Amino acid sequence: MSDHLAIAQWYSATAHDWAVAPRFDPVDRWYHRLAVADDHEVWLLTWLPGQATEIHDHGGSSGAFFVHGGDLTEDTVSTAGGRPRIVSRELGEGVGRRFGGRHIHRIVNNGVRPAVSVHVYGPALTTMTKYRLGPDGLEVLTVERAGAEW
Repeated sequence: MSDHLAIAQWYSATAHDWAVAPRFDPVDRWYHRLAVADDHEVWLLTWLPGQATEIHDHGGSSGAFFVHGGDLTEDTVSTAGGRPRIVSRELGEGVGRRFGGRHIHRIVNNGVRPAVSVHVYGPALTTMTKYRLGPDGLEVLTVERAGAEW
């Protein structure tokens, strides 16, 4: 099994070899798949201040992400104690973290400057479920499929 965080760190350290330069879209986050292997894939994402994902999972894939530049906030859904709640952590430039196949989170750029991050998923993503935290707990909004919605 690959060390997803080590792969993300390596890609960050070799940014001069990326096939594309990071781009910033004022309307939505920008993303580009940098690499795919038998057991993982690597994505480059950019975040302008205020841009965020919805609460989502990775369809059973585990992985890691590494903040190449800027600052990001990860809001993780915790079910410790029964009722789902959000637990936040700040991740600055040069910081990354691993996650398992049941991880549900969102990432937000709450900072004042753009951010760039490298994400590794293993196996490659096939679906992502988006959720909302409603009065009855975690509710499924949509299930997106690779090749169809992204």
